[in-house]
Amino acid sequence: MDANQRLDPNSALDRVGHVIVSFPPQAELLGALAALVDAGFSNEDVIVFSAEQMTRQARLDIANAGMLASIGQDLNLMKADLERAERGCSFLVVRAGDDDKAAVVAGIARRFNASRAQKYGLLLIEELLPNASDDRQVFESGDRGLDDVATDTQHEGTAR
Repeated sequence: MDANQRLDPNSALDRVGHVIVSFPPQAELLGALAALVDAGFSNEDVIVFSAEQMTRQARLDIANAGMLASIGQDLNLMKADLERAERGCSFLVVRAGDDDKAAVVAGIARRFNASRAQKYGLLLIEELLPNASDDRQVFESGDRGLDDVATDTQHEGTAR
């Protein structure tokens, strides 16, 4: 399923129960997509967003974010997604509600040079790829590095 096939193109991206994987322009998103299908994920489990589509989606999500989004890291992560998309990253949004499925997605993301893979739970957002930063993370603060585009893995090129 691609972003154009969503039922309501004006709706916010439902992140809970999904892993959002970003791929820098030189990464292998199509290879990762094929590997997900080979691993048993269906077309209904995966949404592909080009950089332009994610830019539109992230702007929409930010504009429609409620107060709860600003309490934790959700709003900051939406802004980080927007920044990555504006830099040319494409995205896979994969329905992976349990840890086993998320681990499969993380392995594929790593194998195909993704820059970030974040699993969205109801109350927790987990980074599934090693972070280029060696800083310790502090729960529910910007210090966690989840929303820091500058700490993306080495695959994304220059850090700011």
